[in-house]
Amino acid sequence: MRVLLIKTSSLGDVVHTLPALTDAARAIPGIQFDWVIEEGFAEIPTWHPAVAKVIPVAIRRWRKSLLQTLKNGEWTRFKASLRADRYDLVIDAQGLLKSAVATRYVDAPIAGLDRDSAREPIACRFYDRCYAVPREQHALERVRQLFAQALDYPLPQTPADYGLDRAAMAGEVGEPYLLFLHGTTWPSKHWPEANWRELVRLMTEQGWAVRLPWGNETEKQRAERIVSGFGTAQVLPKLNLIGMAKVIAGAKACVAVDTGLGHLAAALDVPSISLYGPTLPGRVGAYGRSQVHLCAPGPNSGLGDRHKPCFENLPASQVAAALDTLLSTQEAV
Repeated sequence: MRVLLIKTSSLGDVVHTLPALTDAARAIPGIQFDWVIEEGFAEIPTWHPAVAKVIPVAIRRWRKSLLQTLKNGEWTRFKASLRADRYDLVIDAQGLLKSAVATRYVDAPIAGLDRDSAREPIACRFYDRCYAVPREQHALERVRQLFAQALDYPLPQTPADYGLDRAAMAGEVGEPYLLFLHGTTWPSKHWPEANWRELVRLMTEQGWAVRLPWGNETEKQRAERIVSGFGTAQVLPKLNLIGMAKVIAGAKACVAVDTGLGHLAAALDVPSISLYGPTLPGRVGAYGRSQVHLCAPGPNSGLGDRHKPCFENLPASQVAAALDTLLSTQEAV
């Protein structure tokens, strides 16, 4: 059986789709998936053994220059790639109009969420088969339920399995290190720099090496300020997604704000502390074993405001204590 999966973005949403592939591969021997995904995340499906082919899409980039996209033939080539193979089923796991539109170029039955379950109800107009998946649960479990219904197998009661090989991805790891994932999008999701510096101080005093990645110049400068003066804390070089995955996989533990890389750490089964301020982890938090969520208390926490700071009452000492407990637990296993 060959299935075309449409799940284009974001990084966290893409990662949350991986366990559904594992479920399907166990329930239906020989099933293969081709995956339509944003070009920036196109490496991720190749890490899962049930994915045969990746079809990159560039909706984010194309939106900025629609006329140029039509002129240079990118859209035409994308449509041709959707028509290049025969599929038994298409699953739109995104539930958005932009993902549903892509399904019209494939000659196969189309499955997706019904109008009460999809993020954009209009998307279900493009589907041949619509399935109800309750919203009041974690996004990862919702995708697992959609796949089980669309492919007609019993929903597994086992914990989510992302299907990734952490040891193979990490390769040979030298000095043990902690990874601090400080970069995120909303201003209100940023844990204060002073807190990061204090956490670096507390952990380096215990003898830990600390590593900080970055994705743009602003994040690089912040990382350099955070590690300044701490000899065993370093800013990593610029890394692509596979390089970032390798560093995450090799870490003893991560501390992350609400960011896609935190979800990747969970998928790679890396013990992690995730910090939540304007968002809450119930439906979209890092999901897996050894995942600890610390939520900022206070009037602005959990409100989804992009700009209001809300981390004043989540001090570095609390995060360090949680990290110490997590590391001790791992050593005892």
